[in-house]
Amino acid sequence: MKHWVRNVAAVVAGLVVGSVVNMAIVAAGPALVPPPAGVDTTTAEGLAAGIHLFQPKHFLSPFLAHALGTLAGAFVAFLVAGSRKAAFAWTIGVLFLAGGIAAAVMIPAPAWFIALDLLLAYLPMAWLAILVGRRLSASGARADA
Repeated sequence: MKHWVRNVAAVVAGLVVGSVVNMAIVAAGPALVPPPAGVDTTTAEGLAAGIHLFQPKHFLSPFLAHALGTLAGAFVAFLVAGSRKAAFAWTIGVLFLAGGIAAAVMIPAPAWFIALDLLLAYLPMAWLAILVGRRLSASGARADA
């Protein structure tokens, strides 16, 4: 398969896998840490009305969703890309960061969470995906020899 086809597939697969992981964690989050009583987390308005009742534990699942979604998506992009694998993992990290910035503007959250989320959940996870991808690629090359 030509490199450009694999590279386009890497971005698409990275976005799909990362988004599925993100949404699965977001969906499971309330079961693990229920929102404060009476807070509707299904709408931006409900969230805005009840955000003052949230404790730090309520921000764990959104952070993990963003971080692990980015990690999974960047890792898949690294594995699928036909060339410049790290560049495509970084691309996923940047795209998810752009989504995180958009969410920070649209969804009310404390400044400490926004800062933590934007600084640690996106680009560092893309970097980690590259490190893991390189390690696996190197160990696979040694196993094939």
